[in-house]
Amino acid sequence: MGGVDLQQELNRLEDMILSSLRIPLTGRTLVEEDKLLEQLDFIRLSLPSVFQEAAEILAQKDEILLEAEEYGQQVVEAAQAKRAQILAESDIVRQAEWEADQMRRKVQQECEAMMQETLAENDRQRRALQQELEEMRQAAIAQAKEIEDGADQYADNVLENIEDNLKEMLRVVTNGRQQIRGDSPPPRNASHPKKK
Repeated sequence: MGGVDLQQELNRLEDMILSSLRIPLTGRTLVEEDKLLEQLDFIRLSLPSVFQEAAEILAQKDEILLEAEEYGQQVVEAAQAKRAQILAESDIVRQAEWEADQMRRKVQQECEAMMQETLAENDRQRRALQQELEEMRQAAIAQAKEIEDGADQYADNVLENIEDNLKEMLRVVTNGRQQIRGDSPPPRNASHPKKK
């Protein structure tokens, strides 16, 4: 007999006893034997089905516990897989951050090197330009000195020619005056008399 509530049947048995006629001053109760035996037989016959239900419940309990254990194991495995995935992703993120930092450092170093090289090249060009300007200045000074020396030499030559011409003219004038006075002409190379 399935579905028997054993507790309910025991309660009926108890009600049967409590509702029976009591014998005064004896503490005894008169119970209808047939009804009592019938209820006891019903309970006795119900016990195997109750035990079977209990066994089934225990079996279901074990099955439920096994399913719960399997589900728990699946949850643990899924959590471990998720943890491994998160760790892998975090490792990928850390690797990407490390590579990005290395690339940033490399670019920064290359930029600094290019800046230093540019500054050095600018300094070299500035020094070369200064040297070229100095050489041009020195060449201009030398050329100006050369022109100045040439001009002085030319002027000296011109003045020397003028001086020679003046000397010749003075000699001609002196000879002409002497001829006018009737004096004999002095020798060509003779020194001129000093004026008194």
